Amino acid sequence: MSADSSLLMGNTPPSYGTLTIETSIDPLSSSVSSVRLSGYCGSPWRAIGYHVVVWMLAGIPWLLFRWKPLWGVRLRLRPCSLAHAETLVIETRDKEDSSWQLFTVQVQTEAVGEGSLELLQQAQAEDGRSQAAVGAVPEDTWKDTAQLHGQEEAKQVLRYYLFQGQRYIWMETQQAFCQVSLLDHGRTCEDIHCSRSGLSLKDQAVRKTIYGPNVISIPVKSYPQLLVDEALSPYYGFQAFSIALWLADHYYWYALCIFLISAISICLALYKTRKQSMTLRDMVKLSVQVRVCRPGGEEEWVDSSELVPGDCLVLPQEGGLMPCDAALVAGECVVNESSLTGESVPVLKTALPEDPRAYCSETHRRHTLFCGTLVLQARAYLGPHVLAVVTRTGFCTAKGGLVSSILHPRPISFKFYKHSMKFVAALSVLALLGTIYSIFVLYHNRVPVNEMVIRALDLVTVVVPPALPAAMTVCTLYAQSRLRAQGIFCIHPLRINLGGKLHLVCFDKTGTLTEDGLDIMGVVPLKGQVFLPLVPEPRHLPPGPLLRALATCHALSQLGDTPVGDPMDLKMVESTGWVLEEGSAADSAAPATQVLAVMRPPPWDSRLQEEPPEPISILCRFPFSSALQRMVVVVVWPGAAQPEAYVKGSPELVAGLCSPETVPTDFAQVLQSYTAAGYRVVALAGKPLPIMPNLEAAQQLTRDTVEQELSFLGLLVMRNLLKPQTAPVIRDLQRTGIRTVMVTGDNLQTAVTVARGCGMVGPQEHLIIIHASHPERGQPASLEFLPVESSAAVNGAKAAGYIVEPVPRPNHLALNGSTFGVLRKHFPKLLPKVLVQGTIFARMAPEQKTELVCELQKLQYCVGMCGDGANDCGALKAADVGISLSQAEASVVSPFTSSMASIECVPTVIREGRCSLDTSFSVFKYMALYSLTQFISVLILYTINTNLGDVQFLAIDLVITTTVAVLMSRTGPALVLRRARPPGALLSVPVLSSLLLQVALVVSVQLGGYFLTVAQPWFVPLNRTVPAPDNLPNYENTVVFSLSSFQYLILAAAVSKGAPFRRPLYTNVPFLLALVLLGCVLVGLILVPGLLQGPLGLRNIADTCFKLLLLGLVAFNFVGAFMLESMLDQCIPACLRWLQPKRASKKRFKQLERELAEQPWPTLPVDPVR
Repeated sequence: MSADSSLLMGNTPPSYGTLTIETSIDPLSSSVSSVRLSGYCGSPWRAIGYHVVVWMLAGIPWLLFRWKPLWGVRLRLRPCSLAHAETLVIETRDKEDSSWQLFTVQVQTEAVGEGSLELLQQAQAEDGRSQAAVGAVPEDTWKDTAQLHGQEEAKQVLRYYLFQGQRYIWMETQQAFCQVSLLDHGRTCEDIHCSRSGLSLKDQAVRKTIYGPNVISIPVKSYPQLLVDEALSPYYGFQAFSIALWLADHYYWYALCIFLISAISICLALYKTRKQSMTLRDMVKLSVQVRVCRPGGEEEWVDSSELVPGDCLVLPQEGGLMPCDAALVAGECVVNESSLTGESVPVLKTALPEDPRAYCSETHRRHTLFCGTLVLQARAYLGPHVLAVVTRTGFCTAKGGLVSSILHPRPISFKFYKHSMKFVAALSVLALLGTIYSIFVLYHNRVPVNEMVIRALDLVTVVVPPALPAAMTVCTLYAQSRLRAQGIFCIHPLRINLGGKLHLVCFDKTGTLTEDGLDIMGVVPLKGQVFLPLVPEPRHLPPGPLLRALATCHALSQLGDTPVGDPMDLKMVESTGWVLEEGSAADSAAPATQVLAVMRPPPWDSRLQEEPPEPISILCRFPFSSALQRMVVVVVWPGAAQPEAYVKGSPELVAGLCSPETVPTDFAQVLQSYTAAGYRVVALAGKPLPIMPNLEAAQQLTRDTVEQELSFLGLLVMRNLLKPQTAPVIRDLQRTGIRTVMVTGDNLQTAVTVARGCGMVGPQEHLIIIHASHPERGQPASLEFLPVESSAAVNGAKAAGYIVEPVPRPNHLALNGSTFGVLRKHFPKLLPKVLVQGTIFARMAPEQKTELVCELQKLQYCVGMCGDGANDCGALKAADVGISLSQAEASVVSPFTSSMASIECVPTVIREGRCSLDTSFSVFKYMALYSLTQFISVLILYTINTNLGDVQFLAIDLVITTTVAVLMSRTGPALVLRRARPPGALLSVPVLSSLLLQVALVVSVQLGGYFLTVAQPWFVPLNRTVPAPDNLPNYENTVVFSLSSFQYLILAAAVSKGAPFRRPLYTNVPFLLALVLLGCVLVGLILVPGLLQGPLGLRNIADTCFKLLLLGLVAFNFVGAFMLESMLDQCIPACLRWLQPKRASKKRFKQLERELAEQPWPTLPVDPVR
């Protein structure tokens, strides 16, 4: 379901039993989802009919209804309105072109105390805390959401259901179910601050009834439950059916072996499933004693499972694991969020500002403590305690959402999997035809009816390969193992194949394309409205506002004796020589008062400074926000008449907050000169504040008040070098036809220079910057296209030390986050054209990165995303292949986690993906050919009233086929990426042609061997009046078995092609050895049968010339199989292109590329688009 299901509360008439919505999903989950709800309730007559049908058909319908629960629901229950539903059918769809997934859930009820679910308006007005008891919402329509049932009801009952861990409650007034996390939608930061006094026990009990316990419950089934689930699955149901047939057909040894293998497989699956469930449960289980506030100033220790939204936590100074999501309302915390984001740098969390804006955990993440993160240190400033108000519990928390994504991963819509199911269905049809033929020939041979039925059904077990899912799984397991050996960990193995289909890869810039650390190049001070020359050593600046801003405008914190925080802040403070301390301001302007931190100057050097600088106390922080692109501090020092505020952030935004007379006239030109050279530039500004110089007064300030009429102070210039691996990787990806896109929060000009330097934009290629203007003063939104001179950008890239190499390519577009937002809102028809040509997306907020990935997926791109997980978690999860660069072994932020600190992991994942996908095609083809080969053998032998023997089936299925099917997947990926891509469609002309021609060759060789045998003078026909296996051994069976056994090996080698996606066959030594050894054994069986002749039920052939003739047939089959594959690879595509020109791709982005090739856009010069 959705994290934003407000549309569920539309005006749905009570008589309707089905509700369909289109709803946005949380950025950490995916893009768009469709959800349909259908209600059903009990019907006595339907229930009686249901049980009669189940009993009359010996429980078979019950088994069928386990696989298709919707059928059972529709037979047992009757449709009804959602208001009276006892059972719900939930249908979800991830994307428009994906299939619907069906789930059934039971509606549960819970009695609630009288009046506890109904809050009067005056009570809400008097007590801000009570407003959030079941939900404070902004619109009038929502003001009765507390009234879950009408006032006339004597006894109130809460109706709800649980789906994928989330709780949905029935809203009587809206006639819809609502996710409980939305009940607090619309709360303001002021509302949260009103909850500092805590909840009463009555309020806490009511909320626990509604929200449920604060636990992330991972169901761990017992072994008997798991056994029932596993044994009654369709796969093992088919196996049980097959074993029963084999026993009836007297294939005791084969049936026993398959039974033992299935039993061992079930036991291993049970152990693995239970172990994984227990590991995940132990990993997420968190039960600690926490201290909560109660009205009247009381405090109480409770178990963390009792927490509900609105509780106020008292955090210990030594920190600990957070059991819920909570907004910090007093004090500061240093938090390690690596378990959620993969970012190992501790983060400073500050108190939530007390303003009327709506609270959002993502927007206010610098003030939010997320569940599962580790609080390293908590410090109280105003008041004795560090306080945090609980905002979300259980599966509604950030950690709960990530756990839910593990338990219920987003379904993968992949053409290969869809086609594989269609192909299995086609094999089932073939089995039906074979069954009809076998009945005809068996009837002609006067076989008894019961024997005829068993033989005919036995043919189904031959054609449909039951081992196909296991064989396909082995491919991804090998790829996963190889990735792990290279330091790349994958928690969703099915995503590996998607890596082979990538069309486009988005890269974060800082820490991904460029080095993590920043080198301070210097500071650009100003005098009046004129920039002075660059000062390489900030510590040599004279005492003044600029030096104070550099020393104090940061979010560093002291952890033990070590300052921790953002690497840029650490470098900036280090360049000044000032030292961070935390505690009371012992020698500040307000002696013995509490402050956030104290910055102490370096030892005084009288040659550089006339007077020793004073230590500076930090009174207030407004931490950096990706959306606002700036941070603010309020400081004071001894002798200061009043505190001062300093702002640090994006130069364009900071300059916009400054008084125009303080901004240098050549600001844009100077900024351009540095950003064009690839430097990262941060602006600093400040102003005095007319308040008392103490912590209490500073904490009352609002950000809007501070960020007005600032005075521009100067620029901090930093150098962020490209990683040495970046340019070669970008070049390799572009050479193979994979688009590369930069998505960064940095300045546009800096991003352009980095893109030039790493080769995303070639030196002779056109780069156009798109600038959008919001509608204002009655004027509509407009677009402006600004061409960038390539020579200037190249010179800037060379000045920054980047090596530039030309890579021919069409136009590139560059834009910032503001323009991207305008395009989405006001120019949706132009957005696809921009996305197809867009290479640089700068100043992108975290949520915009997610939106960009989703928009690209709408154009049918298979999108990869590579970032460090710090502020691109949503994009990493939304992408088809998300790769997080992190030292953590595995991160739930993205399917892939690379311990390599460079983008070299991207080609590795793509190579493994292509190898795995190509191997999957080969294994599927082999398993299909193996089934068809055995099908042909059995049909030939059925025609003469015989069959393969018990041990012969064992030798084929277990010794030959299983061995080669498992080992053929071990072939590693090609060492070099090529432009060719593995096919995504199984039902394509090359694949189907290969299958049909190989089957024709198999049929011709087996029939040729049979007719050659019959034509021999020493041939003695079998006794057709005796059924198999009693008429074994015989010449017909011996020849067919011997030839088909070779064919299994030949086909395995023929479909195991190497280039262009895999290494050559000879590099897979175990597979090669298995082929050679099994081939030698089979040659020995023909020439000198020896001890194996008896157990296998083979008849000795004394004619040596005939034996050599059989080996000649084998050689013919071997050469023919490889010639067919070679011809299909080289000749058939050329013939198809000659007979039928290549059809245009139906993918949306391909169509756009063709349109732009015929009619380029934008054309320059161009007037602004309105």
